[in-house]
Amino acid sequence: MKSKKENIAEYILYLWQIEDYLRAFPAQAQANTELMEIADMMHAEGIYGGGHLQLAKNALAEMEDLHDELLATEAPYKAVIQHLEPSLNLLKAKTDNPAMSDVEACLTLLYQIMLLRLKKQTISPETETVVKDATQLLRFLSKTYFDDHA
Repeated sequence: MKSKKENIAEYILYLWQIEDYLRAFPAQAQANTELMEIADMMHAEGIYGGGHLQLAKNALAEMEDLHDELLATEAPYKAVIQHLEPSLNLLKAKTDNPAMSDVEACLTLLYQIMLLRLKKQTISPETETVVKDATQLLRFLSKTYFDDHA
């Protein structure tokens, strides 16, 4: 399993991907121990129909706490998020959870882009720019998280 300490953003995206994979192919849970453990957690938490594992929610909460801390102490970080805010607000408005945090919106954006790329769908240059900015933000958050937990 991906390590949360190594890259917390990738860890969350990995969990989301495994959740979707197991929902689409439940029989594959028998393929290996890790998938079986995640499938068991999904059943125990009642999220096989939708939603995210508590592991993913906890990691997201940790990222959001770090995000809030950085907003209060790091002017360059705050500038990046202010630059991204209009795009993130547009994304949030198009989801079933318009109140999601900026961190969750960035992760959702990257996850949706991954799905679009798997389907070989075209992504506009404007969206690619937002993806690049969101990726940089998440990369910075993940590195700061790693530095704090190393």
